[in-house]
Amino acid sequence: MSAPATNFWLITGGVLSAIAALMHIAIIIGGPDWYRFFGAGEAMAQAAEQGRLMPTLVTLGIAAMLTIWAAYAFSGAGLILRLPLLRTALVIISTIYLLRALAVVLLLLIPTEQSPAFWLWSSGIVLIYGLAYAIGTWQAWPELSQLDMK
Repeated sequence: MSAPATNFWLITGGVLSAIAALMHIAIIIGGPDWYRFFGAGEAMAQAAEQGRLMPTLVTLGIAAMLTIWAAYAFSGAGLILRLPLLRTALVIISTIYLLRALAVVLLLLIPTEQSPAFWLWSSGIVLIYGLAYAIGTWQAWPELSQLDMK
C-alpha cells in the first residue's frame, strides 16, 4: 500500500529531479559547449573535447542519481510502489539539496573554475528542489510512518 498521490511537493520535486537528469543527458549529447554553458568547468569541457570518458561517466552518474531521487519522490507521493528506506532516503535527499544550496556562501569564498554567477543561480535552483522535497516529506510523514507499521 502506498501513500495517496496528492503530495504536490513530492511530485514537483520528482519532476524537477527528472528534468535535471534529462538535462544531464542532454549535456553529454550537446558536448563540450554544453558542459561550458551549464557551468561544469573548463576542465570537464576540455576533457569532453579530447574524447575522454570521464565527463560522460561523471555526468551519467549524476543523471542516474537524480533519476533515483525522482523515483523516491514519486514513491513518497504514492505514484509508484514504495521503495526501500523511503523515509530515510527522502530526508537524505532533502538534506543534500538544502546543504548544496546553503553551501553557496562557502563556494563564493573559495576560488573555483565556476563563476560566482554559476554558484548563485545553481544554488537557487537546488534550494527550490530541496524545499520541494523537504515540504513534501514533512507532509507525507504521517502516511509514510503508518505504512511502516503495517
